[in-house]
Amino acid sequence: MRAVPNQTRWSDIIRKHLAQGSSKEVLTVYNQIRRKGLYILGVVHLVFKACASSSKLNYGKSLHAEVMKTAAFFDVKIGTSLLDMYAKCGHITDAGRVFDEMPVRSVVTLNAMIGGYLRNGDTKSALDLFGKMSTRTAVTWIEMIDGFARRGDTLKARSFFDVVPSDLRNVVTWTAMIDGYTRNEEMEAARELFEDMPERNFYVWSSMISGYCKRGNVKEARAIFDRVPVRNLVNWNAMISGYAQNGFCEEALEAYWKMQAEAFEPDGVTIACVLSACAQLGQLEAGKEIHNLIVEKEIELNRFVLNGLVDMYAKCGDLSNAKLIFEGMSHRTTTCWNSMISGLAIHGQSEEALEFFRRMEDSNEKADEITFLSLLSACVHGGYVDEGLEVFSKMEKHGVTAGVKHYGCLVDLLGRAGRLKEAFDLIKNMPVKPNDAVWGALLGACRVYLEMDMVEQVMQEVVKVHGKMDSGDDLHYVLLSNIYAASDRWEKAEKMRMSMTDKGFQKTPGRSAVMLGYTEQ
Repeated sequence: MRAVPNQTRWSDIIRKHLAQGSSKEVLTVYNQIRRKGLYILGVVHLVFKACASSSKLNYGKSLHAEVMKTAAFFDVKIGTSLLDMYAKCGHITDAGRVFDEMPVRSVVTLNAMIGGYLRNGDTKSALDLFGKMSTRTAVTWIEMIDGFARRGDTLKARSFFDVVPSDLRNVVTWTAMIDGYTRNEEMEAARELFEDMPERNFYVWSSMISGYCKRGNVKEARAIFDRVPVRNLVNWNAMISGYAQNGFCEEALEAYWKMQAEAFEPDGVTIACVLSACAQLGQLEAGKEIHNLIVEKEIELNRFVLNGLVDMYAKCGDLSNAKLIFEGMSHRTTTCWNSMISGLAIHGQSEEALEFFRRMEDSNEKADEITFLSLLSACVHGGYVDEGLEVFSKMEKHGVTAGVKHYGCLVDLLGRAGRLKEAFDLIKNMPVKPNDAVWGALLGACRVYLEMDMVEQVMQEVVKVHGKMDSGDDLHYVLLSNIYAASDRWEKAEKMRMSMTDKGFQKTPGRSAVMLGYTEQ
């Protein structure tokens, strides 16, 4: 028989899993301990930490009840991790109750309670407790700075940063303030403070890179990345993620290959970002190569990696593999359902997309605006008018507000079916302002059905909005010219063409793309 590890050994195993972010493994190990009839006081606070990081409130409550049967509740470390668990799971009242019942509290306890108050929006209680503290640590100040910044109050956060005692102002306090600015997209303030930092850690470099990418300023993000003296995986992930999120997918793949050339092993974050880049580019072979790497390196198949695989295969048209991974998932998020529905819609499997939505509803997974946009697109491509109208009517029931893109799909659906008056009336009664794409969808239908009276009505509405015939979209001129020509109204067709010439519009040349290796040519 294998020897039962002693208390130190169990503690080491749990700490290792916790450091790796494997909260599920921590709970599995603790279950093994209890099944052996052991109760190891020294690991209880670590288990509460695992519950907090994985939002396992019910497990934490069960452990709390177990702890209450012993004198362990009076242990400061256990009490602190318990209240922190409740606070991070959104149960601030329970956290406060634990705090009040603790006979002895440390500064760590106070810091955890302050962080809990701020995380749950109770700034008054956080300020009151902060004011009563006789001793403050660097963590105390970091909790205040980070807490207010996360709530969008960077002015209040900065007021705390500016008065941090010099002996407590370290690289982490600086990073907390800069990260607060970048999270709120205040990059000018972040950059000013960043340049003043006496020393920098890897996290602040990544925060600046991510902040610029969030603002869409990929060029400045790259400039910051190039200044990093010694890069680590977090820095690479920030840059690769930024590229992928902003549509610079070829650059994302190039950065990934370079990262590997510099002997960095990708993690789940890297993989999810690179799969996104492959999906956007439609690079199935590159995506399969990443999938093989996941298997070879035994990278954890967390929900982000699995979602990335489903999305990549679905967008690249390999629906069989997308379904295979999807069906094998124990828990499917809204994002994952959206990937399947969208992939089916894009590749003409409209009926199956609708069937997946029915399954999604049966699973009680919450649909969002992307779900409905994908479904409406599927109905447009499949010509499913009644189904599209039914899908649109379900949006309110699901708590989703229809946007201009949803209305545009519905207009396109009705227009293609020849129900032009319904489409026109829909536009007239839209709660949001119709854009050029919406009007263009209706004009496109008018061209197919040669509805000249409707064309005149549409153009009157466009003039009302823009004050003149020029909507800023030369597509309307092209459509109108083609409509007039198709109905033998050559004089009006020529007038449209002349207007385009006078305004300097040029026909956009066609473009084809071919993939050579992993590069689009």
